[in-house]
Amino acid sequence: MENPQFDHLRVERSVTRKVAGVSSRGVVTSQHYVAAEAGAAVLRASGNAVDAAVTAAFTLQTVEPWMTSLAACGYMLIAQPDGTVETIEFTGRVPSSFDIDFYRPDPGIKTFIGHPASVENRNVDGFTAAVVPGCVRGFAQALKRHGTIGFADALAPAIARAKQGLMVDWHTTLAIAIAASGLADDEGARTVFLPGGHPPEPGSVLPTPALFDTLQTLAAEGPDALYGGSIGQRLISDLQAGGSFMTLDDLADYEALIYPARSMALQDKIVHVPGETSAGQRLFDALSFFDEKRGPGPVDGDFFATMSQALWESFGAHRRRLNPAETTNKTSTTQVNAVDGEGRMVAITFTLLNRFGARALSPSTGILLNNGMSWFDPTPGRANSLVPKAYAPSNMCPVILTDKNGTFAAYGAAGGNQIVPALTQLTGMIVHAGMDVEDAMNTPRMTTGPHNDIIVNVDMPADHVEALERIGRIRPAAQTVFPRPFAAPGMIGRRNGEFVGMPDTTYPAAFAATA
Repeated sequence: MENPQFDHLRVERSVTRKVAGVSSRGVVTSQHYVAAEAGAAVLRASGNAVDAAVTAAFTLQTVEPWMTSLAACGYMLIAQPDGTVETIEFTGRVPSSFDIDFYRPDPGIKTFIGHPASVENRNVDGFTAAVVPGCVRGFAQALKRHGTIGFADALAPAIARAKQGLMVDWHTTLAIAIAASGLADDEGARTVFLPGGHPPEPGSVLPTPALFDTLQTLAAEGPDALYGGSIGQRLISDLQAGGSFMTLDDLADYEALIYPARSMALQDKIVHVPGETSAGQRLFDALSFFDEKRGPGPVDGDFFATMSQALWESFGAHRRRLNPAETTNKTSTTQVNAVDGEGRMVAITFTLLNRFGARALSPSTGILLNNGMSWFDPTPGRANSLVPKAYAPSNMCPVILTDKNGTFAAYGAAGGNQIVPALTQLTGMIVHAGMDVEDAMNTPRMTTGPHNDIIVNVDMPADHVEALERIGRIRPAAQTVFPRPFAAPGMIGRRNGEFVGMPDTTYPAAFAATA
């Protein structure tokens, strides 16, 4: 306990420190142990990091559906042992045609991203909020280009879990209860997640037969079953019945974007991020400022003070670029990282956007829908206005570090606007301060950016807090399961001749599984 004056904010009387996974054969980190263990099993069966990461990512929808589904969108970075890094961008895409007046802005309603919502929240809630999903196409491309197992093999653990149903623990009950009012408005979501009209009790099992059937079909017929085939036909039928403008052609035309990662030299490392729709440039801006103003040194009060200034500067540049400015952390993002024995590394950040996405479920497929239309400003004539076929921008930003020896670390985070502050600090800790992955992930952080206040972890050392008090207003916050004032990162990296993985320290089920 570093600061007794913050003791009244420590609701949970426990130490939140996760155990690192360490192995020379590989590690998988995930926000749920079932997914991490599914990925590690692939490594033990001689699969590589791409196989393991995709398997873990598919499995997540069966254990934390408030974070992901077959309708999720995001980014994947794949680093080969020689340090070559490729991006597979599978962000959501706006349908090819829609009635712009249907999505006209309501100035009285704001999305959590900061721009106006459409009238009646049409771009936030329900079937009309969904964009064309990308994760299935993106994961299939990753396996085709860099994997060693088949698409159906990567789906096998998810199919087995969907057959069992959603196992409810206390965290599942909490996640459903938080979103219960929205889930209750949709018949499909209500049927699955609110048995008897109420959040399920821990220990119960929620049957997911439609999702089980869909996953089986996807494994048998391949990704095209969703993108124009039998699954897509059922999904579009449900979407259009709910008022969506999406068509089967929109699904069939969807392609993941594949390109070399953007890179920036930083001390003796190279930082790699996805392209312009990600928060990569904002991360680069913050790291460049910190590197110039502070450079190498220990994690002390000045480290965090300079980080705060770097985050303020980078967010100002971010605003000037007129990209979306997420101002809360109420997202459903999740993170998977994997490394294999050869040193190949993968980082995947993907999301439904809001918790449970659109809070609408396709009854014939069991797919929980994203609400990606709210990534866009419904006001015409703006840089991020809602236009046909646009790929969605976001604050997601998986990161890979390389050096003269090849791959060094892979990481990312969930948490909306808190993502870049977390990743900037973690990068500084391991690049500028030379910290180990395990120590960096267990070090209390702060967050700032879209506001001038500095939110500090109540477990941050007193001298660090005093340094921050000299440059801004401090708001202490406990790192709790809910609400979550800080991002939820996961990280893997090299440690001498082995690899080390650390999941988020506060997600109850987060885990690092070893090969």
